[in-house]
Amino acid sequence: MKRHAPVTTALLLSAALIASAAAQELTGTLKKVKETEAFTVGYRESSIPFSYLDDKQQPIGYAMDLCLKIVDAVKAELKLPNLKVDLKPVTSSNRIPLLQNGTIDMECGSTTNSVKRQEQVAFGPTYFVINVTAAVKKKSKVKRLADLNGKTISTTSGTTSVPLLKAYKKTEKIEVKEIYGKDHAESFLLLADDRAEAFVMDDILLAGQIANSKKPSDYKIIPESLRQEPYSMMLRKDDPQFKALVDKTVSGVMKSGEINKIYAKWFTKPIPPKDINMKFPMTPAIKEAFKNPNDKGV
Repeated sequence: MKRHAPVTTALLLSAALIASAAAQELTGTLKKVKETEAFTVGYRESSIPFSYLDDKQQPIGYAMDLCLKIVDAVKAELKLPNLKVDLKPVTSSNRIPLLQNGTIDMECGSTTNSVKRQEQVAFGPTYFVINVTAAVKKKSKVKRLADLNGKTISTTSGTTSVPLLKAYKKTEKIEVKEIYGKDHAESFLLLADDRAEAFVMDDILLAGQIANSKKPSDYKIIPESLRQEPYSMMLRKDDPQFKALVDKTVSGVMKSGEINKIYAKWFTKPIPPKDINMKFPMTPAIKEAFKNPNDKGV
């Protein structure tokens, strides 16, 4: 037995050195979190049902549930069970700058994964697929997007909606006046108060605002689509360690089938604070995203 002692000692020393080296090799977000023992999640205040405030002013939603899975994975990966988790509200306009400057470590809301945005940030696997369109009042004469010519439209600052409307073949020659809300709730209020003829945004977000309005029956969503877009959580660019953990975690939720329960919770059942039901079953595009997780942008 004594002959093997040096070998055993060498192996133990080697393992210790490897473990030490691994700890020192943390980079990007994981390194930052390990050093500060804090992780900051950026959330949206009115992106129903992805990320919004409940009646206690606490952020909840579909995106938040998935992001909390990532928080748990970070705790396990860094062996920080008591990791401090901070929640910070962000808007469409400031979400990218706050992610880039380190104020938040991940954004969890209703953010489109676009090729243009990928020049500045990275994304996790697609967790929802939407169609960009418009909501109008039923009393409106607007039946299709081309009918918006000469009209005032609202949208949310920092979103992709207006550029898409101007680039859309059937509306590229129309003239519209744009007014902007700081968030989706404010943009919808512009429509509700008749300051805008239409609210141009993602169909599921329009559905969420309508469902939460005083008179949901007053509104309709135009079936025409400007573009189909993927949503995902937003991460810092050039941070392969953290992105790998995010991809592994979210893909695992999808592959295991757990995503079906989370989806049903927010899109086909009553949700707080008003117990509304989005009645938004999975589309073929969403099912495909869950079946084959990816981070492809549009």
